[in-house]
Amino acid sequence: MRALICGSMAYDTIMVFHDRFRHHILPEQIHILNVSFLVPDMRREFGGCAGNIAYNLKLLGGEPLIMATVGEDFGPYAERLRVLDIETTHIRVIPETYTAQAFITTDLDDNQITAFHPGAMNSAHANRVTETSGVKLGIVSPDGRQGMLEHAAQLHAAGIPFIFDPGQGLPMFNGEELMNFVRQADYLTLNDYEAKLLQERTGRDLDELAREVRALIVTLGSQGSEIRAEGHLHRIPPARAAAVVDPTGCGDAYRAGLMHGILHGLDWPTTGRLAGLLGALKIASRGGQNHSFDADEIAARFKAEYGYNLQ
Repeated sequence: MRALICGSMAYDTIMVFHDRFRHHILPEQIHILNVSFLVPDMRREFGGCAGNIAYNLKLLGGEPLIMATVGEDFGPYAERLRVLDIETTHIRVIPETYTAQAFITTDLDDNQITAFHPGAMNSAHANRVTETSGVKLGIVSPDGRQGMLEHAAQLHAAGIPFIFDPGQGLPMFNGEELMNFVRQADYLTLNDYEAKLLQERTGRDLDELAREVRALIVTLGSQGSEIRAEGHLHRIPPARAAAVVDPTGCGDAYRAGLMHGILHGLDWPTTGRLAGLLGALKIASRGGQNHSFDADEIAARFKAEYGYNLQ
């Protein structure tokens, strides 16, 4: 069953500063800030919300179809997707642009300074949902502002059920725009911070917002998640992680589990537990796409974690 994943494709360049920013950024001199950090450790990861969600959905045996805009430097990522057998038909290269990239510097206190270049992501609206076929479920995840608006409207007009996943893109929209997204969507997923911000911007509480969709999902980090669906509140316990190494991409792994559960008609408690398990597996490795598993491993881990079989 094909799932359309609208969102960003990005390179993440992560650097480690072997000291503390506070030793080098002087508060009384902030008006003439001019600092340089030596970063002996650096790695480059494949990322972006659409890329991460597709990666996890593919590991679950799904058929992810990515819809994104990228730059002329996308070659290494395109080759990776080819090796993973993830379809790239609707990944459009925008001439004379770079693929979206995040440059992240972390110090010894785990503080981060990040610069994000959206690049080709700003042209996300160049793709249209009507160009696809055979899609059973969609997701609108963080992307270019106009692209998110148009892809949500196009999915709704085509009658394709979809998840609205505003993520870090949520601040780009006002309350009226956000309510329009919610009314068009079938499912809404947020982390706890985004849930608070959405309530502030729309003036609606979570129960009111939940009545607009089939299910409203709020992830709570190490506390698990909550799913409001059909008038019920399902509290999903957290899955145990073998190690807590890097939270980057955990939310995207969770969303892939949601999509799998929806596509396969799993009940909400099982869908939430599967999604949480994927997040726990991801957090034990660095980057958004360096963990791996197969269907048998997931089934065994699910049974060990929750005491019943994954159907």
